[in-house]
Amino acid sequence: MIPLVLASASPARLATLRAAGIDPVVMVADVDEDQILADALGHDPATPPAELVQLLARAKAEALGGAAPPEALVLGCDSMLELDGELLGKPRDATDAARRIRQQAGRVGHLHTGHWLLAPTSLLSDAAEATPVPGQRSVRRGEGAASCAEIRFGEMTDAEIQAYVASGEPLAVAGAFTIDGLGGPFIDGIDGDHHGVVGLSLPVLRQLLRRLSLSVVDLWRPGVL
Repeated sequence: MIPLVLASASPARLATLRAAGIDPVVMVADVDEDQILADALGHDPATPPAELVQLLARAKAEALGGAAPPEALVLGCDSMLELDGELLGKPRDATDAARRIRQQAGRVGHLHTGHWLLAPTSLLSDAAEATPVPGQRSVRRGEGAASCAEIRFGEMTDAEIQAYVASGEPLAVAGAFTIDGLGGPFIDGIDGDHHGVVGLSLPVLRQLLRRLSLSVVDLWRPGVL
């Protein structure tokens, strides 16, 4: 089994990996997401959403620095909702969450999730292509990709919005909604990868591993096979 470090505090991402037979170690680094986005958009205001969420995912993975075990893969993820051309992360507070939910109700948005996977050279057959990551104890090669899913939001009454916001759930997630929790009944449907909407696309993870000549089964916990 190849060890995996998940550079995210998201319970949904952790649950997704565990359900897929992978038991990652959770390690979270302090990343200034607002500054990363400001720098990227300041350089190019037309930066595509898929590129922005990949930048954030990469920053999270690489910010772990020497804290990650040198023999482990490191996976960073980040999600943002696109609505009317605006990218939305987590709400600032309950008032902001309620405003967003009202804005989204009965409409269609797009959830972008970026992924960045770092692999140590000891696992690579083409180690010469790897480049050092500042602060890392070993040379790692990175691969990234993003998923996108169309979200069809259902209508919600004021009482339902107030109850949902009071639960605290929408304050902790990008776009102020979930499909795997209390918000699930208010999502009419999605077109795209379900797991990407939860916060971590298992097909994208498989594809990134393949680029590194690895397989998702290499990450399965003992006893799965």
